[in-house]
Amino acid sequence: MTMDGKTKKHLEVLREMRTRAVLGGGQQRIDQQHERGKMTARERLALLLDEGSFQEFGALATHDFSAFGLDKHRYPGDGIVTGFGKINGRRVAVFAQDFTVLGGSFSEVQSQKISRIQDLALESGIPVIGLNDSGGARIQEGVRSLAAYGEVFVRNVLASGVVPQISVILGPCAGGAVYSPALTDFVIMGGDSCMFLTGPEVIKAVTGEQVTALDLGGADVHAGRSGVAHLATDTEVEALALTKLLLSYLPQNNNEDPPQITPEDPINRMDESLNDLIPDGENTPYDIRDAIGSVFDQDSFLEIQPNFAANAVIGFARLDGYSVGIVANQPCFMSGALNIDASDKIARFIRLCDAFNVPIITFVDCPGFLPGTGQEYGGVIRHGAKIIYAYCEATVPKISIVTRKAMGGAYVAMGSKQMRNDVTFAWPTAQIAVMGAEAAVRVLFRQEIKSAPDPALREQELLAEYREKFFNPYRAADVGQIDEVIEPRETRPRLVRALEVLRTKVQMNPAKKHGLTPI
Repeated sequence: MTMDGKTKKHLEVLREMRTRAVLGGGQQRIDQQHERGKMTARERLALLLDEGSFQEFGALATHDFSAFGLDKHRYPGDGIVTGFGKINGRRVAVFAQDFTVLGGSFSEVQSQKISRIQDLALESGIPVIGLNDSGGARIQEGVRSLAAYGEVFVRNVLASGVVPQISVILGPCAGGAVYSPALTDFVIMGGDSCMFLTGPEVIKAVTGEQVTALDLGGADVHAGRSGVAHLATDTEVEALALTKLLLSYLPQNNNEDPPQITPEDPINRMDESLNDLIPDGENTPYDIRDAIGSVFDQDSFLEIQPNFAANAVIGFARLDGYSVGIVANQPCFMSGALNIDASDKIARFIRLCDAFNVPIITFVDCPGFLPGTGQEYGGVIRHGAKIIYAYCEATVPKISIVTRKAMGGAYVAMGSKQMRNDVTFAWPTAQIAVMGAEAAVRVLFRQEIKSAPDPALREQELLAEYREKFFNPYRAADVGQIDEVIEPRETRPRLVRALEVLRTKVQMNPAKKHGLTPI
């Protein structure tokens, strides 16, 4: 049966509209995008998603404004591509801003399209990935554009902790647009992308300061100084590949566990080099990432925020193929002491792991909280309390390993038994005490040292005695604060077996609307 002329015409109109939607702002704008070294929205989605899996929603939607010449700029899709697809066979909701259409400016229609897939993703329990490339709000739409942001923000918040949300910044992200990524679980910046609230022109007009967009909010700024970005790459291609890798450690939603991969690393593998990892000098630095690389499945560690608050290390790895979250002090930077930024970094990651059923493994080597008026005035007490709150609140399996120093409040905060930790191991090199040996001896034996014929000599004698008696893990093991003192090389098989037991752990917090995190 052949179609009649009317049907044929309808199909021709539809196909023409689809063709226009694929071209976005037109071939000239696409060429300009390529000349900048950037991909188009559809090219990015093709690289991110499994081939042939993308199902687009809202391809023909467009605005109905005519003011300020907008009637001449009506493009199907209105500067954003939205829909659903698969990444390594797993369903995801996606949107990609199209810079070729009015600079990707955020509009009421864009908000409606994003909100639509956010709602469906929340109902279906699947992750949401946004590819951001926009000059900001569409000024011509006025307050409607600002209100449109609010529709997206509220859905970011409602989805928080329910489905993973990943924001990939692949161009400018300015003004109110930055808050949606900031509300999501992860921000990945690729290439020469940037994020800022107020642009260089406004800053120059108000303060006289001259800065470029990259100086103001480039990947180096947000991945290394502000902590807004969790990961950064040199290219868009790398950013999209990293997005897929990151997703592999996360579940579809908070009612599922992360996917397990077939392990290739033997459960009982022991790395003899771990027995020699801790230096003889108690203040000599070492890299905790050497321990992480030796203990977990080979090449499985994905560090998060590696350039922000380097005195703490966080990230995902696999243990016998299962996804785990790692929190660790970093002795080779600031001796692993905790400060404001490290506290925020650790606390947020703990809460994220807990939200998405990822067990938490903590490596402790911390001399305490960083002293100084800068930290005290900046609220280190409040920020440090975030770690305590996060550990106490978390109900996922929690295991800690004390590798060397665990001093004072830092011992309690970093996943101690009192923080509802499930299993606590210690290496023989562990030093668990209220404070450092020198300070403790001077407080405890002040009078004895003062009255000794040779105070300096007596202090050294008492110091040696104190170290031998208290600077080891055995006193803590005696009173049940440490479950087992193990050889460092045994860490991997011990962790595997502990997680086997804890995998079915069920722990509930008291019923309440929500707690009050010390923000």
